[in-house]
Amino acid sequence: MRDPFSAIESALTGEGVDVGDVQARIDHDRLARTGVPEVVYGDGKTEAQLIAACSSLLARSDRALVSRIDAERAELVARQVGADIRVTWPYHGRTAILVRGDACPPTERGLVAILTAGTSDLMVAGEAATVAREIGCRVEIVADVGVAGLHRLVEPLRRIVREGADAIIVAAGMDGALPSVVSGLVDIPVIGLPTSIGYGVAAGGHAALMTMLSTCAPGMAVVNIDNGVGAGATAALIARRAHQPRD
Repeated sequence: MRDPFSAIESALTGEGVDVGDVQARIDHDRLARTGVPEVVYGDGKTEAQLIAACSSLLARSDRALVSRIDAERAELVARQVGADIRVTWPYHGRTAILVRGDACPPTERGLVAILTAGTSDLMVAGEAATVAREIGCRVEIVADVGVAGLHRLVEPLRRIVREGADAIIVAAGMDGALPSVVSGLVDIPVIGLPTSIGYGVAAGGHAALMTMLSTCAPGMAVVNIDNGVGAGATAALIARRAHQPRD
C-alpha cells in the first residue's frame, strides 16, 4: 500500500510555473498520492496558462488530462507544447488527453459503467468516462435510459450487472430521478451526477442535485452539478480498489 504521507512535502510546495504575473503550482505527485492524476481545468484559463500547465505536466509524463476545453484550443496547446504531442478525445465532450507519441493509458483494472438519462447528458458523462479511463478502468457508457421511458433501462442494467461493474455513474438533469431508481435495484455503488440540463425550474441542475441528495435509496453518493471529473475519479477509485490484490 502506498504511503499517503511520503509526498506531502512535495505536494505542499509544488512546482511553480509562470503564467503571466503569477505562478501556478502543478501537483505532479497527485497521482502517486491519491490515485487520481492532476487535471488541468480549461475554463477561465488563457492559452498561455494552458500551455504552461500542460508543458509542465508533459515534461514529467507522457499524458496530460485537460477538462473544459474545445478542439481548437486543445490543438493550439498541443502544437505549442511539442511537435510530438497529439490530442485525443476518448469520449464525447470537452475533455481531452494530450499524449506524447504512442503513450497508452494505464492498464485497465475494474469496470465503471456510466448511464445517462438523456443524450444531452453525454457531455458531462464523457468527462467522467475520460477521467475513469485515464485512472485505469474499463468504461462502458449507456445513454438515454431516463425515467421518461424507464423500460429502456432494463436490459442495459441487466447487462452491466452481469458484466460485474464495480461502480455505476448515473448522469441526469431535469428531475434527476434516474440515479435513485438505479441505486434501488443494484448492489453496486452508485454515483449520482446531476447535470445542468433542463427547463425553467430545473434551475441549471439544482433541481436534479436536490433530488439526488434527497434520495431514500441507500448506497448512492452524489457529486456537484456537472462534476464529471469528481464522478469519474470516485467511481474509478472504487473500481481499482475492488481489484487490488490483498495480502
